[in-house]
Amino acid sequence: MVAGGLVLLLIGGDALVRGAVTLAQRLAVPPLVVGLTVVAFGTSSPELVVSLDAVLSGVPEIAIGNVVGSNIANILLVLGVPAMIFPIACDVEAIRRDGAIMFAVTVGFVALCWSGQVLNWQGAVMTSLLCGYLTWSYFSGRANHDSTAETIVDEIEGIATRPHSTWLSLTFILAGIAGLIYGSDLLIQGATALAMAAGVSETTIGLSLVALGTSLPELATSLVAAIRRHGDVAIGNVVGSNLFNILGIMGITSMVAEIPIPDQIISYDLWIMLSASILVTPLVLCGRPISRRYGAFLTLAYVIYVLSLYHGLSETPKSQVKQSSQPASEIQSAQILSIPGKSIALLR
Repeated sequence: MVAGGLVLLLIGGDALVRGAVTLAQRLAVPPLVVGLTVVAFGTSSPELVVSLDAVLSGVPEIAIGNVVGSNIANILLVLGVPAMIFPIACDVEAIRRDGAIMFAVTVGFVALCWSGQVLNWQGAVMTSLLCGYLTWSYFSGRANHDSTAETIVDEIEGIATRPHSTWLSLTFILAGIAGLIYGSDLLIQGATALAMAAGVSETTIGLSLVALGTSLPELATSLVAAIRRHGDVAIGNVVGSNLFNILGIMGITSMVAEIPIPDQIISYDLWIMLSASILVTPLVLCGRPISRRYGAFLTLAYVIYVLSLYHGLSETPKSQVKQSSQPASEIQSAQILSIPGKSIALLR
């Protein structure tokens, strides 16, 4: 179910982008607007639909885990792996500016999560900030004719195999939406079942498996950019994705339903996300390249982070929390059964 869900998400998101780009062009929408809105939202649609489905299915831990885990994967893995192929650097002033905004948004999000819950009005504020950022980026790019605008236009022109009629574009859009909805439902059900079978929490599955799966498009884009030696595209891809994950996906999802922040996220994963941002933001701002050695370090850091999730370094599995209303003897038995390798410590 997880594998099938990820495939449907990738295919659905791709079909949605192709159809929406063609439709927007037929409606004479400027390429810069298409890039900043249609393409940006379309490529983030798997994360958005998965997070919405998770909240509506009663597992908000997967939603918040998906956003935080995707941001961690984007920085450590999506930048680390391409940098091992070819050192990537950014000499585009606009992307440096966006990198500073991304870091500020990350810090603000960490502070927001400390309250233990993301409320509806806070989601509305984040969504409004995203709309403001997109509007500002559009007018800034159009006025300055900077290379960011040129990169966006090139990215749109590089989308091949697009429909050639309005009706076919609508068919692509509807098919993409259907694939996203059904794929997200399969992914959430499979991820929840995996969490129960593996004795870990939904939060851990969201931070690792779901987050990595929904970050595959960004990884593929950055790998192609690194091979073609377009470091600005690779870095801009990560910066834009992280901004959308926090302001857009978290904002829209929390407007639908208030999202509780698990203790694991507050005490561990948010700090990993912030630390990952600190590792790369100075390089982006100074225009220094991410070398092969530093890329290997980032990739290794991500592997260690994922291993820490599954070796109990970040949390107590949620299955224990659900047993809290049972007698103490039953709780201890459940704990011993649900955490392989930890029975000796619990007995002590």
